[in-house]
Amino acid sequence: MQWLIDLFTSSSVAHSIMLLAITIALGIQLGKLKIANISFGIAWILFVGIALSHFGLRVDEEVLHFTKEFGLILFVYSIGLQVGPGFFSSLKKGGLRLNMLAAMIVLLGVVTTYVIHIITGTDLATMVGVLSGAVTNTPGLGAAQQTFHDIYGSNNPNIASGYAVAYPLGVIGIIISPMIIKFFCKIKLEKEAIKDQEQLSENATKRLSILVKNQGVDGHTVEEIIKILGKNVIISRIKRSDNSVEIVTNNTLISVNDTLRIITEASNVNAVVMFLGEECIVDEQQWEGEKKNLVSRRIVVTKHNLNGEKIGNLKIRSLYGVSITRINRSGIELIATFDLKLQMGDRVTCVGSEEAIAKVADLLGNSMNRLNHPNLIPIFLGVFLGIIVGSIPFAFPGLPQPVKLGLAGGPLIVAILMGRYGPYYKMVTFTTTSANMMIREIGISLFLASVGLSAGENFIETITNGGYMWVIYGLIITILPLLLVGLFARLKYKMDYYTLLGLLSGSMTDPPALAFANSVSPNDSPAVAYATVYPLTMFLRVLTAQVLIIMSL
Repeated sequence: MQWLIDLFTSSSVAHSIMLLAITIALGIQLGKLKIANISFGIAWILFVGIALSHFGLRVDEEVLHFTKEFGLILFVYSIGLQVGPGFFSSLKKGGLRLNMLAAMIVLLGVVTTYVIHIITGTDLATMVGVLSGAVTNTPGLGAAQQTFHDIYGSNNPNIASGYAVAYPLGVIGIIISPMIIKFFCKIKLEKEAIKDQEQLSENATKRLSILVKNQGVDGHTVEEIIKILGKNVIISRIKRSDNSVEIVTNNTLISVNDTLRIITEASNVNAVVMFLGEECIVDEQQWEGEKKNLVSRRIVVTKHNLNGEKIGNLKIRSLYGVSITRINRSGIELIATFDLKLQMGDRVTCVGSEEAIAKVADLLGNSMNRLNHPNLIPIFLGVFLGIIVGSIPFAFPGLPQPVKLGLAGGPLIVAILMGRYGPYYKMVTFTTTSANMMIREIGISLFLASVGLSAGENFIETITNGGYMWVIYGLIITILPLLLVGLFARLKYKMDYYTLLGLLSGSMTDPPALAFANSVSPNDSPAVAYATVYPLTMFLRVLTAQVLIIMSL
């Protein structure tokens, strides 16, 4: 039995791996527990690590430091790859407003943290840990700890302790805040659902049939008509006056009394109808075309050489007589315009004959097995570049020391850029959702386990010596910015409640809050708003945590 005692008490590699594994396994299992329908989820790994460390089960500090930083890199990099393709487009139109409001929440939280530091005299480094726990942002905690270590050459256990103490009520506070807003603004969920559905309909992709009545378009080609409209419009099929149905090409001539099958954004419908003629109803079976046996199929892009290729360059219409109408990318429907660049994993909706669509499927790949093959080079190349970017010092006026993006911010920025622009340079950055989630969960699990095991030794002593006040500080940091910005968004911009739920959850990068928002929402508005503000919020959380640590000098 001595070997078993040695395994638990020694500082061997086996001991370190075993302790990390049991911490993660117990934490994940406890994360399934719900209290009042609220779960702390994966944060339980942190609490288990603190408990085991408190009772004497510890891992070598060098091992913990490496595991913590490597886990953090995997976590933020997988997030960046996922959100990268839609990051910059999210800043446009309504997304810009959402991101500005989320940035206000972040900055208000930072200001509140600094004010509490001034009033109470609590160490600012400790308050950064409380801030990270109050807003449930683990990468911010990692950035703060790394910056502190870079400056002082040692770790500050109070940062992790502050995080652990503030985290539980942080989760609860994020969920309670929109309920308070709902009460004060007297929001009726039934009315909000109707209003939200109307907004979603305005932004949706529409398919419609239009009978051509405008004499001005008679004899013009499809390409000319689309240029005149100046809209995101796809004309996929045309039904002639003799009821024959054809797949259109750019050179197809349009005549008065032809009926066009059009795909466009809902906001464009009125303009398109007014220009061409009048909307009409055509049975779906008629569009299939009896003579040419036209069908609609969805094909997956799985060939590496097509990654970043413009749809127009493939000449699918002219070579195969097949019309591409829509692209589904990560659950988002896109209009298949000439200049739209394909990415690995895109689901392409094609219309044409069975034989022609089979040829297009061969051209695009349509092999799910290829998507299951991991593309590891972009991941490790991105991590390499991310560490370099994270190590570049940026000097800001008024700060005594340059700011670095660090091991959290650098890989996050590089991953976003690679996810967005990688396909332009023929780099395959696609990972399946399950693969991305696996990398992310392994990364955050290693990070939280390492933080907990390194912070538990003095945790109880810290709490009893005044650390219990951190709970109150954390709750103020959580609720005050959410209420101020949430009420402002509702009263000033009349933001619907379900989008507001996603905004508040995303500004705190809090999955449990998003899960709660999804449970009360009749649609995916919370998830859309959450994804829109998540990347910018994550970047600001990492950056501001570092700035506060530097200000503590």
